[in-house]
Amino acid sequence: MSIQLPKLFESRMQRWLGDEYEDFIASYERPRHAGIRVNMLKIGLEDFKAASPFELKPIPWCETGFYVDENERPGKHPFYHTGLYYIQEPSAMEPAEALNPEPGDRVLDLCAAPGGKSTQIAAKMRGQGVLVTNDISTERTKALAKNIEMSGVRNAIVLNETPDRIAEKFPAYFDKILIDAPCSGEGMFRKDPDAVRQWEKHSVDVCTVMQRDILDTVASMLAPGGRIVYSTCTFSPEENEAMIALFLARHPEFVVGELKHSPLLSPGRPEWVAGLAESGGWLSPLLEQEARQSEPGFTRPEALAQTARAARIWPHLAEGEGHFVCVLEHTGEKAARAEGAAGTASGPIIGAGEILPAPSEGGRKSGGPKGKGRQESRFAAAPRREDKSARQARGRRQDAYIREEASEDDVRRACLQFLSEQVTVPIFGTLLISGDYAYACPVEPERLRGLKVRRSGFQLGMVKAGGRFVPSNALAAALSPRESARSLNLSSSLPEAVSYLKGETLTFGEERIERGEGTDAKGYVLVSIDGYSAGWGKWAAGVLKNEYPAGWRWNG
Repeated sequence: MSIQLPKLFESRMQRWLGDEYEDFIASYERPRHAGIRVNMLKIGLEDFKAASPFELKPIPWCETGFYVDENERPGKHPFYHTGLYYIQEPSAMEPAEALNPEPGDRVLDLCAAPGGKSTQIAAKMRGQGVLVTNDISTERTKALAKNIEMSGVRNAIVLNETPDRIAEKFPAYFDKILIDAPCSGEGMFRKDPDAVRQWEKHSVDVCTVMQRDILDTVASMLAPGGRIVYSTCTFSPEENEAMIALFLARHPEFVVGELKHSPLLSPGRPEWVAGLAESGGWLSPLLEQEARQSEPGFTRPEALAQTARAARIWPHLAEGEGHFVCVLEHTGEKAARAEGAAGTASGPIIGAGEILPAPSEGGRKSGGPKGKGRQESRFAAAPRREDKSARQARGRRQDAYIREEASEDDVRRACLQFLSEQVTVPIFGTLLISGDYAYACPVEPERLRGLKVRRSGFQLGMVKAGGRFVPSNALAAALSPRESARSLNLSSSLPEAVSYLKGETLTFGEERIERGEGTDAKGYVLVSIDGYSAGWGKWAAGVLKNEYPAGWRWNG
């Protein structure tokens, strides 16, 4: 065997799996499976199948997921940079499927980095509702924010907080919460050899304490009638079925919900937990204590029996790595939400107006004289605050003595002016000014006060020296070409697409710029590849200045 598994792990698995053990161990000799998931915010499923440069094999538990040959390097195709798909381990697609978010929901992805499950959730929400995506690691939130933005998500906030701090600001707020819990990582041994080396450091005993505390805190953030999905990438029953049993004992208002079982998903194994308790493992005294404190009649056997409704993905039974998924349903009655309230699918969120530029008259075409302006924008104002990106930018300006910080009115005015001239569709949210940055915030901004925020919402852009507004690439990624006053389409089959993604300057005449009737060719241009937005460029006199951000560029 090429992977040297820990002896203690092998002995535990042999005891639990019995006759299945030899097949399980043999799976470590087989190659790992690579997958991509189609981003339905940017392309329809059938359209992607028709355009895909890869051979696709459906993943049974995710309608938008496909196995691909890892050697085809899906991260080195222009479609990756346009956000048409996310590269994701196949088993990792199941938790968001189990959560089943819908347009208008309020959703929390608590342990979200690098963002695979968050982008999957966002695609199901279709831009409607509120997505709060969080990770406790400051470094990992960088990748989280980038993936949220590259995928064209308009209704997400990115936090860098602890669960208890989020709970203070969002009590009983969320309809659905995903906990991809920190765990011992046994299910990733085949995919990531480093997981084997880290196993003893991230021991089962250490992880179970974190998992129990996270579950308890998350329960206070869920609205009555809501749903929690708890998932791990480990086989350990202490971190899976036992953790669910403990949670049910502490929170009798929850039950384990039904989970659609693909034929390749296996049920939970409550008998393993019973065996741990009988052998005097850590579980026994703790579970008994919790059971005594719970409602009368809620006993250990009842709690454990429910865990059979959870799902396990085994590498010797399915084409994916090890995973555990459990749905926890709150039995309280779901309250009706007022029309127009935050997180509903109808109308703007609480306290919000909308950026509502009037489309230019006439259809889109190439060329045309300078024409009429658009109607004035309307956007509700919010108190000024600073998130992390704004603080960093302010620090750089102060260090370089470039200029004084722009006033809130300067940023608001420049942002609204740009949007009224450039964007032809409504953008919903509260206009939140953070340093020199402007965001469309999908929640009441007061909820963010005091939290460590990586992104305060949908980042629209920032004001630079001289009051010049620079649109964000998040805005570009979220728009389609028809939603921008000017656009340029590049072909993925020609070198110019990769040249743009590398940050190079392009030269071409104004006849290639698609624009509305009466719109001048000079100015910001939304650059797309095969019709799917990638980023901004600024065209003048035959030259397109490349605005594709350095951190996103093609490095192949």
